[in-house]
Amino acid sequence: MKKSIIAFPRIGSNRELKFALEKYFRKEISEAELQIVAKELRLESWKSQKEAGIDYPISNDFSFYDQTLDLSIALGVIPERYKKLKLNELDTLFALARGFQDEENDVKARPMKKWFNTNYHYIVPEISKETVIKANFSKLLNEYQEAKTAGFETRPTIIGPYTFLILADYLSGVTEDAILSDLIGAYTVLFDQLNNLGGEWLQIEEPALVLDQTEEEQQLFIKIYQELLKNKNKLKVLLQTYFGDLRDSYQEIIKLDFDGIGLDFVEGRESVKLVQKYGFPQDKLLFAGVVNGKNIWRNHYQKTLSLLKDLGNIDNIVINTSCSLQHVPVTTENEIKLSKEILNHFAFAKEKLVEVSEISEIYVKKNTSLLDKNIALFDKNRVQENIQLKQKITHLTDKDFIRTPSLVERRADQIKALRLPLLPTTTIGSFPQTPEVRKARLQYKRGELSKSDYEAFLEEKIKECLELQENIGLDVLVHGEFERNDMVEYFGEQLDGYIFTQKAWVQSYGTRCVKPPIVWGDITRPQAMTVRWSAYAQSQTSKPVKGMLTGPVTILNWSFPREDISLKESTLQLALAVQEEVLDLEKAGIKIIQIDEAALREKLPLRRSDWYSEYLDWSIPAFRLVHSKVKAETQIHTHMCYSEFEDIIPSIDAMDADVISFEASRSQLSIIDALKAHHFQTLVGPGVYDIHSPRIPSSQEIKIQLEKILNKLPIEQVWVNPDCGLKTRGNKETIPSLTHLVEATKEVRKEKITYDK
Repeated sequence: MKKSIIAFPRIGSNRELKFALEKYFRKEISEAELQIVAKELRLESWKSQKEAGIDYPISNDFSFYDQTLDLSIALGVIPERYKKLKLNELDTLFALARGFQDEENDVKARPMKKWFNTNYHYIVPEISKETVIKANFSKLLNEYQEAKTAGFETRPTIIGPYTFLILADYLSGVTEDAILSDLIGAYTVLFDQLNNLGGEWLQIEEPALVLDQTEEEQQLFIKIYQELLKNKNKLKVLLQTYFGDLRDSYQEIIKLDFDGIGLDFVEGRESVKLVQKYGFPQDKLLFAGVVNGKNIWRNHYQKTLSLLKDLGNIDNIVINTSCSLQHVPVTTENEIKLSKEILNHFAFAKEKLVEVSEISEIYVKKNTSLLDKNIALFDKNRVQENIQLKQKITHLTDKDFIRTPSLVERRADQIKALRLPLLPTTTIGSFPQTPEVRKARLQYKRGELSKSDYEAFLEEKIKECLELQENIGLDVLVHGEFERNDMVEYFGEQLDGYIFTQKAWVQSYGTRCVKPPIVWGDITRPQAMTVRWSAYAQSQTSKPVKGMLTGPVTILNWSFPREDISLKESTLQLALAVQEEVLDLEKAGIKIIQIDEAALREKLPLRRSDWYSEYLDWSIPAFRLVHSKVKAETQIHTHMCYSEFEDIIPSIDAMDADVISFEASRSQLSIIDALKAHHFQTLVGPGVYDIHSPRIPSSQEIKIQLEKILNKLPIEQVWVNPDCGLKTRGNKETIPSLTHLVEATKEVRKEKITYDK
C-alpha cells in the first residue's frame, strides 16, 4: 500500500523562511542568499518525507509567499500596474503581495482572502481585459529537477485551473470564458514539459470542488478536464481535493481519465457514503485522506481502520493526509518543555508522516503492536471534567443571550456618555511591537527582568502610545497591547484548560506566523486578564480608551481545539470566561470594549446548507452571551479580518454589537453595498487603509476612500480606522499613516458639516 501526503509546511521548524524573507525585505541579504535558505528548507522537507516512508515526496509545495500567487505568476496573470514597475519575477511577486512604493511608484497590494475554512490567506488573482495567459512553470519544473538531482522522485503539485477560475476576481465584465482556452493550453504545456523531464505524477489541487456547485460550474470542470486529460501522455494525473466532499459532482468526476483521485475523509462528511453508493473505479488510485491535516492530535487508528473498512473492497488505496500539512506545526521535536505524556497525544507534520506509514503498516501487515500502542493511548482518561462548568452551560436560557435595551435604544445612551464627533477615529487595537518591546517580554519570561520592572516598562510604553495617539488626534484610544504576544495566545495563557508550545508555528500569510495554543481541558478564567492595563491606560487620559479582548469564537478557531467534545461546547466555555472579563472591565470604568471576532467566518461550513445547523446557530449566540449583561451606555465593538462577509451580513448584524470594524481597503469596499442592501443597523468602521502592506497612504487617498464610503452610508453610521491591528508594522509607517487618517477625516468632517449647513 502506497503512502502519501498532499503538502508539507514550508516555513521551517524554526521559521527560517520568515526570518530570511524579512532580511530580504530590509535589503540585508541578496536574492541569491534567500534562495539558499529556500533550497535548504525544500531539501529538509523531502528528506523527512522519504525517511518516514512516503512514496512520493511533494515538490512545488514550497512558496516564498503564497501558492495561489505563485500560480498567477506562472500563468502570467500579472496586472499591468505591476508589470510597469519593471521588477524581476520574485520582486513582482512581493509587489503583488505587499504593495510597492518608491519615489516614482505607488501600487497597492492585491486583495487577500482566507483560504477556504482555514486561517491561511491567499492573494486573489485578478482577471481583466488585458490579461493574457502565458505559461511559465519554471518554478515547478526547477524544483522537480532540484529534487531529482538530490535523489528524490517527487510528485509536483499545483492548484488546478478550475479552482483558479473560481477564486479569481474578474474586472470590467470579463468572465472565465475570456481566458479558458488559453488556461487549458497553459496546463497542457506543463503536461508536455513534465513528460519531457520523465515526471511520473502531477498532483492537481482542486479544493473548489467541495464548495456548492451550480450546474454551470460542474460543466466548466468537466469541460476543462475532458480537454486537458487528452494531453497527459505518460504522465499520471492525481486530482486532489480537500476541506470537504464531492457530493455535487462525484459521479461525473470518477468517469474522467484521472489516474488517482484524492478524497477527504476527515472533513468530507459524505465521502464514505459517496464511495459506498457509487463505487470507485478499479483503474484509479484512491488517495484516502484519513490523517487530519488541520489538527494536532494523534490519529485514532481504530477509527481510521474502521473507516477504511467501510470503503469496501477497494484494493488500490493510498493512505493520505486530509489536506496540506501547512496548517499544522512542523514537528514536536523542538517542544522540550512539555512532558512526554502530553507530547504523546500530539502529531505535528513530521509525526503525521509517521502516522501515514503506521496506518499503512497496520492495514496491510496487521501490525498489532503498533495498533495496541495506539489503543492504549486513547484508553487513558486524559481530561477531568469540570462538573460545575458543565452545569452552568446546561442551565443557560434564551435570556442569557439577549442584551437589553435594543441596539437603537442604547445608541442614544452611548452618544450622551461618550460625546464623540462625527466620524470617530480609532485604531483596531495593537501598536507596533518594536524590538525593545519583544526584548523586554522575553527577558521577563526568562526571569531576567522582575515583575515590577517589567510592569513599569509596560506603563511607560502605554503612556508613550497614548501621548502619540493624542498628538495625532485620534478620538478613541487604545493602550497598544505591548503586554501581549498574540491576540489568542495571550488569553490562553491566562485561562485554565490551555497548554502552550515553544515552536509550534503555523503560517498565516507571507511572513506572518502564529503559534496556536492547544485546548487541553475545560476552560475557565481564574482571574482578570486585561483589567490592569486597560484601567491604567484610562487613568492617563480624558479620552475614552477601548478595552481590548478576543472573542470566544476566534480564540477557539485560532487554537487547536479538542476532539473529544464539540466545538460548540468549547466555545460556550470560552464565552463564559470572556463574559466575566467584559463585566470586570465595565466595573473598572471602561466605557468602550472591543471583542474581536476576527475569525468568525473561518469555520463557517463551506456548503451553505450546513451554515446554520453546524455553526451560525451557536457561534453568533456565543458572542451575544459575552456582552449580554453590560449596561446600555457601554459600547461594544467587534472586529473582523480578511474574509468574505457579504453573504452572512444578517448574522453579523445579529451579533448585536454596537460598532463593527472590518477589512475593506483591499476589497474595493464591496462589503459596503452588502451592508446597505441588508439595512445593516450596527455602526461600521470599514478599514480605510491596508496595514498588511508597508506602503504609506496619503491623506488624499484616505479622503477619497472615506468619500466613497459616505456615498453609500450615512455619516452617523461610520467610524474611521485602519483595516487591522498595527502590531506587524513599524512606527515609521504607522505614525504617518495614522496622521494622514486623522487629517483626511478632519477635512471630510469640515466639508460635510459645511455642505450640510
